[in-house]
Amino acid sequence: MKRGLIVALALVLLGVLGAGASAQDKVVKLGFPADFTKVYTFITDEWIQGSVDYLQLVNMKGGVGGYKFEWLITDTGNEPQRGIEAYERFKRDGATVFDFVSTPVSRAALPRTMADKSIVVMPFHGRSDVADGSVFGYCFSLGANYWSQAASITKFVVDQEGGNLKGKKLALVHIDSPFGKEPIPVFEELSRRLGFELGLFPYPSPGNEQSATWTQVRRFKPDWTVLWGAGVGQPVSVREATRNGISLDHVVSVIWIAEKDMQVVGAQQARGLLRFEAAIPGRDTPIIRQILSEVYQKANKGHGKVENVGTTYYVIGINAVAPIVEGVRIAREKFGEPMTTDKIRQGMETLKNFDEGGLIAPITLSAQDHEGGGTGRISQWDGTKWVPKTGWFSAYREIVWDLVKKSAAEYQRTGK
Repeated sequence: MKRGLIVALALVLLGVLGAGASAQDKVVKLGFPADFTKVYTFITDEWIQGSVDYLQLVNMKGGVGGYKFEWLITDTGNEPQRGIEAYERFKRDGATVFDFVSTPVSRAALPRTMADKSIVVMPFHGRSDVADGSVFGYCFSLGANYWSQAASITKFVVDQEGGNLKGKKLALVHIDSPFGKEPIPVFEELSRRLGFELGLFPYPSPGNEQSATWTQVRRFKPDWTVLWGAGVGQPVSVREATRNGISLDHVVSVIWIAEKDMQVVGAQQARGLLRFEAAIPGRDTPIIRQILSEVYQKANKGHGKVENVGTTYYVIGINAVAPIVEGVRIAREKFGEPMTTDKIRQGMETLKNFDEGGLIAPITLSAQDHEGGGTGRISQWDGTKWVPKTGWFSAYREIVWDLVKKSAAEYQRTGK
């Protein structure tokens, strides 16, 4: 049996046994039908561990106004039909909030979840256009979508070049998939506005072989290079950039690159690489210190390896659930009991600069904006850790929201 599936099954047992379902009247159930064994294996274990550890900590503190949180977890293998079946099963078991940790599965389940008015969170995966709360009323991005990330990366490059990109070259090296192609409209529009030359350099999935692509990149002679991949392809891209004489301090990655990728490349060899990030890795933030102390050291109720606590994907897992918990708190205070998905939705839509004690990029939600402002920052690998190069910021919001509105309108017309 594959390791990810073992972890998934263990988490199911920990969730069911640890949450005390039968004894708890005031409960909010979360379903995690996630991909532990196929495509998203590079993130899922740490992501779900972060989500569940955070919920465990909240429960150990007494929950929210007497409400405790339960979690149901299973492996979908990134297969849409298995994900839909798991969603229906978890829904029958009382789950009302879901994170599929899979773009194909979340997209496939979306018509059902919207019809059921189940809350679905899609931080850094799924559909970028669920930022439009007027169309996707019960879906939340809870962080900078891919269009926002592309805009922010470009703004960082502009700032590094003294505010002028005219005559400069930017290479987008991306996996040849819908995910890899998603930021292209943003870069194309910014190329027209800012006067830089954009080069598009796709490589075949899953990204193990990129040598031919990087030969073309070298000939293009970019001033800046943006990496748009995930999983196995990311360390390959970093190695190829170095092999082709491209300085890593002029290479910026989308959010999907982390500590383990740096170890694959070689921690010292990867020095200088830049990335977009929306949550702070490490163990210096208050919530991570509490999880280590209360959940792992005192109670021994952690839901994975202690060495994962504080990694990039672990803190993104907290990013996926902390706004839900805060939404429940607000909903109970403003709208009273019993708790419903509509009340939770409205509670989440009142979040203002929510950052979970400095752990995540500040999120401000509304009935119209389910992304939260598209905020992030750029950090740089120094050989041992990610060091912030900027504060939290967002950029070119009118370009991002033009794409969001057009795509959401197309979903309304066609269901696609």
